[in-house]
Amino acid sequence: MRDFAKAFYLSKEWRQVRAYIFKRDSGLCVRCGRPGEIVHHKTHLTPMNIGNPSIALGEDNLELLCRDCHAIEHTSDLPTDRALMFDENGDLVERLLES
Repeated sequence: MRDFAKAFYLSKEWRQVRAYIFKRDSGLCVRCGRPGEIVHHKTHLTPMNIGNPSIALGEDNLELLCRDCHAIEHTSDLPTDRALMFDENGDLVERLLES
């Protein structure tokens, strides 16, 4: 979490909209269908737009993602090549990417 967003992510408003997005997306990653863990901002938060409710809290800008799909969005955080992933046994396998 970036310093400028700490107070936002601790806010009551964020906790409420985060819970709503989990329910709306049935607890599943909207990209791959695995259990979702992270409510992702499609338009990433910046110090300039964090005060804009349609970006920070708007349901059209939010989606539930699993950790792997979220890492793909932030490719610098991806521990492997985009075309690879770790399976449930920890083995490196090809990732099935949507076209």
